[in-house]
Amino acid sequence: MKYLDGPSKKPGRGSIHHLAIRVKNEEQLIFWEEQVRARGFQSTGIVDRFYFKNLYFRESNGILFEIATDGPGFTIDGDIETLGEKLDLPPFLEDCRVEIEENLKLIEEY
Repeated sequence: MKYLDGPSKKPGRGSIHHLAIRVKNEEQLIFWEEQVRARGFQSTGIVDRFYFKNLYFRESNGILFEIATDGPGFTIDGDIETLGEKLDLPPFLEDCRVEIEENLKLIEEY
């Protein structure tokens, strides 16, 4: 069986990139970062993504886990009524807006 013969896997349809777990706030995220490290796993540490904070780690089988806060949320720079009508980017990606927008495809194109 070809799929059992070695590292022939690649990301694509049907594959899982990572498992995301939600926590209520940064206090809970700090708790879980401590738990991850106490068990000997290396973590990215807490990363501020503007819309939420998160951390990543791989467990011993190689599965990538993300633990992320609820907030502040995607309505931080707009209201719920217009959410999704335009591309909202966190401040650290604004310098790349033109390049990002040029590479986007409409969902109908997939």
